Amino acid sequence: MTVSLPLVVVLGFFAWGAVKFLGVRTWIVVVIALFGFWISHTFMAPAIESGTRSGVDIVNGSHD
Repeated sequence: MTVSLPLVVVLGFFAWGAVKFLGVRTWIVVVIALFGFWISHTFMAPAIESGTRSGVDIVNGSHD
């Protein structure tokens, strides 16, 4: 059985866990999220997206 989750759901789960169990303050999570939105509108966005896609492909492996 294969379960497909968007990366944002996985990252949201980790953020929730960090706030709940590691004692990370909520405002720090908000600042990091806002930084992510800001950086997505810069010249680095295509490089970040291709790097993320490559990393997901490596983790998933090839299913040929």
